[in-house]
Amino acid sequence: MKKKVIVLSLGGSLIIPDKVDLKYLKEFKKTILKNTKKYKFIVACGGGSVARKYITALREIGMDQRFQSFSGIGATRMNARFMNYFFKIDPEKGIPRSKSTLKKYLKKRDVIFCGALDYKPNQTSDSTAAQLARSYKTIFINLTNVKGLYDKDPSKYKNAKFTKKISWKDFNKKANESKYQPGQHFVLDQTASKIILESEIPTYIIGKDMKQLDNVLKNKDFKGTLIKG
Repeated sequence: MKKKVIVLSLGGSLIIPDKVDLKYLKEFKKTILKNTKKYKFIVACGGGSVARKYITALREIGMDQRFQSFSGIGATRMNARFMNYFFKIDPEKGIPRSKSTLKKYLKKRDVIFCGALDYKPNQTSDSTAAQLARSYKTIFINLTNVKGLYDKDPSKYKNAKFTKKISWKDFNKKANESKYQPGQHFVLDQTASKIILESEIPTYIIGKDMKQLDNVLKNKDFKGTLIKG
């Protein structure tokens, strides 16, 4: 049986919020590896706080968004290389920086980590993941540091309302309420939102509880947000 490809976006804030979150990453690794009998995984890593620190510094000295984005891309690739090592994947192979290289790796391996594959304006690693989900005609799972989509930041507002399901069109409106900035915090960037809308990609937003990832992969009920319809 040919294995289905699943695309995930792994937020940098989950990999290294302040210091490396070993407890979370061990659970993530366990969940991914136990599902490789059925699936192959492409994991696009975000840059998280490391990227934001670089981006903020460049913004403060007046560097344009292109240079800010380059520094963010570097952070995503650094995190992807670290995840390669964490999964004991041969470091000599490195991480893919193009779709063609990724495709070659995927023929031989069940788990591929990458950062942003190339520079394009107004994109984060979420866009990379959305593009890959479109290419492989599969679902897109966004792993982030909140349990799903809220109407405002739940870490700041106790009355933030949780959204269990939202349409592609409504989510795209929400994503575009603010203008793109390198290092932005919203759960998916505007380009990723446009891709999942145009290609009608079922998209799941889930938090740190790896049981929820397992439930999505097993087509069970899960705690998180579904973007579809």
